[in-house]
Amino acid sequence: MTDRFPQIRITAMPTDLNPYGGVFGGWLMAQMALGAGSLASREGQGKAVVVSATDFAFPGAMQVGDELSVYCAIAATGTTSLTITAEAIGRERNGEAETKVAQGTFKFVLLDDNDRPRAVAERWA
Repeated sequence: MTDRFPQIRITAMPTDLNPYGGVFGGWLMAQMALGAGSLASREGQGKAVVVSATDFAFPGAMQVGDELSVYCAIAATGTTSLTITAEAIGRERNGEAETKVAQGTFKFVLLDDNDRPRAVAERWA
């Protein structure tokens, strides 16, 4: 693994499984959205809401008990938006083996106190 740090880490539990016994893709997407939202709020210095999610792929699988780490990066900025890429890495419960289990892109719009779009800070514009 590189020197990057995860936005979030969480363990997959039995309630996160699909009917086939694997970790549900929707759960993975939700965790990725939480991580991306955390980055958007911190870097946008305020409220940020997701307005789109695209380019999802699920190249690997997780099992119950595996640890999920979500890594995020700002890929682009707009007048009032941040586009954030998210990569989900699963680590086996009783070892060190890691697998990329999902990746995707989220777009967030920054909002002011009245829930109206606001400009991205100058450092990102």
